[in-house]
Amino acid sequence: MADRETRPTTVWSRPERGARGPAPERSRTQITAAALALADAEGLAAVSMRALAQRLGTGPASLYRYVGSRDELLDLMADAVAGELDLSGATGGDWLDDLVGLALQSRDAHVRHPWLADLNDRRGEVLGPHAIDYLDHALGILAPAPGTAGEKLEAIGLLGGLAVLFARREAAATPTGDPSPGDPAAGDPAARAAHLAAVAAEGRHPHLLAALTAAGAPPPADRDALFVRLLRRLLPAMLGQGEP
Repeated sequence: MADRETRPTTVWSRPERGARGPAPERSRTQITAAALALADAEGLAAVSMRALAQRLGTGPASLYRYVGSRDELLDLMADAVAGELDLSGATGGDWLDDLVGLALQSRDAHVRHPWLADLNDRRGEVLGPHAIDYLDHALGILAPAPGTAGEKLEAIGLLGGLAVLFARREAAATPTGDPSPGDPAAGDPAARAAHLAAVAAEGRHPHLLAALTAAGAPPPADRDALFVRLLRRLLPAMLGQGEP
């Protein structure tokens, strides 16, 4: 009884729709899907109860029969994206391979929905049913791994943080128009690497020059490979195993 009294109220702790009033015309799932489409097309700022009602061809008041506030709608949207991840794979194989595969799915979801990172920054940790399934699945993958329960939760958090970081980098690297003339940050990765090498060669940054000289020519840009490489180094280290 005490647990019920102290458990925070969320949109999922209430019936999808009250028993009173006319028969339901739509569902939370339909409303959430429309909100996702709106955010994907126009950004998170465009998602309002009024704009969503217009998209659905109804009045804002009708949406409040299903969703109590915009914040609740945002919670539903975040959890719907978590539901896009495929958790059907069996656990018990190589935990690092399985966790890296889950991380790649998470990063791809953030690439598909670039507004998601900003949403999670603003709303804090509100876990819906799909997000809880994801967390439980990740912990199941980590069951045979070394480390304490706390370290495993931290590793899952790192996985999510890197997924967001790489998704944001991919979004930033996507051309949105003509680059400004002379802008070293614009253009392809090779041009940016050449600019950095030229700056280091001026002699005012000896540590950078030494590092670039020792590293040699950078490999072709492959964000997937870099993402996987970082995860395979960091995750075992966090769990006290060291690099495999």
